[in-house]
Amino acid sequence: MIKREDIRLLPPTDPRVITAIAPFQDDMLKEYGFKDRQDLTDFMFETMVKYGGIGLSCNQVGLPFNMFVLGGHPQVEKGLKMSCFNPMILSVGDEDIMMKEGCLTYPFIFLAIKRPRKCVAKYEDEKGDLKEASLDGLISRVYQHEQEHMLGRTFTEHAGKLKLDMAEKKAKKQIDMMRKYRNQPK
Repeated sequence: MIKREDIRLLPPTDPRVITAIAPFQDDMLKEYGFKDRQDLTDFMFETMVKYGGIGLSCNQVGLPFNMFVLGGHPQVEKGLKMSCFNPMILSVGDEDIMMKEGCLTYPFIFLAIKRPRKCVAKYEDEKGDLKEASLDGLISRVYQHEQEHMLGRTFTEHAGKLKLDMAEKKAKKQIDMMRKYRNQPK
């Protein structure tokens, strides 16, 4: 059994990040030390906030649950929080929007990604109730991004090799600068 305190963000090279996740069932929780869906939801939101994200999927932290959380930021849909078990996208709008995206799995990498502005989402919430939501703007983008994680896909697949190489070089410089700053005497 995995201990909660041992759960960390996985690197992009970990196969669990790029593996499609089977449908969630409540009886899976106890094996990983969670009492119920609400317990997992609380843990995932705490972990997401700890790492500074606005979305986090279970496979990003090595949990085999078809579930993600998103939101909770005061500037995103007035702080709307969603926990999505067995998420699906029923349809997307015709209008695509280009926007920079990041991902906790890929620190400091930001890529301009084109996605549909709107989507209709279907999922189960932390109580097990089936929900359907019409999402627009940033919340729609985050839902689409996290739902791709459930399919074993990442946002880097939307970028060409040159664009990704340039973003990785820029990220490496930022990480090196951060390490250098941390190692300076105070």
